[in-house]
Amino acid sequence: MNFEQDLHLQNGHVLLRPLREQDLAALQTIAFDADTWRWTVTKIASQQDLDNWMQAALTDRQKQQRYTFVIVDKATGRLAGSTALGNIAIVDKRLEIGWTWVANDFRGTGLNRQCKFLLLQYVFEVLGFERVELKTDVLNLRSRQAMRKIGATEEGTLRSHTLMHDGRRRDTIYYSILRPEWEHIKNSVFKELTSGTQL
Repeated sequence: MNFEQDLHLQNGHVLLRPLREQDLAALQTIAFDADTWRWTVTKIASQQDLDNWMQAALTDRQKQQRYTFVIVDKATGRLAGSTALGNIAIVDKRLEIGWTWVANDFRGTGLNRQCKFLLLQYVFEVLGFERVELKTDVLNLRSRQAMRKIGATEEGTLRSHTLMHDGRRRDTIYYSILRPEWEHIKNSVFKELTSGTQL
C-alpha cells in the first residue's frame, strides 16, 4: 500500500479522501457528541482530544501504520466522519478496516455501508489482499449487526482485550472477509452499489 498516495475512493453518494489538517474546523462541528464515542477506545470530548486524535492519525500515516480517511457526504458536501485502513501486514496480505466514526446526522443513512463497499473493493481488487479484518466491542450490537450485514464472518471473541477510555476492559469480537468470498458478497450484499464506483 502506498502511503504517499492521496487516495480518493468515491461513488455517487460518498467520497473517502485522506484526512488533512485543514479538516479540523469541519470536524469540530461533528466530533463532540458523546454518543459517538460510547464504544470506542478513544474519546473526543474537547478541542485537545480532537487535536490529539488528528495528530495521531497523521503521524500513523507518516509511519505507514494507518491510513485515515474523512467521509464526505456528497449530497450535502459535509464531512460525516472518518474511517481507516490499518494493522497492515503486507507479506500476509491482510489489513483491518476500522477506526470508523460517523456523526449522528448520518447514522442509519447507509453512508457507512457505502464506505465499507468502497474500502473492500479497493483492498481486494486494487491491492489484491487476501483478508480484511473488522472488530468491535462485544457489547456494540449495532456494529456487530452491521458487520454481519456486509457479509463478514464472525470469528470469535478475545476476552479482556482492550482498555477503553472509561477504564473498562472490553471483550473484542472479530469478523473477517476473505478474497475468495468477495465476488459473491459484492454481487449479493452490495448488488445495488456495483455500478458507478470510481477508484
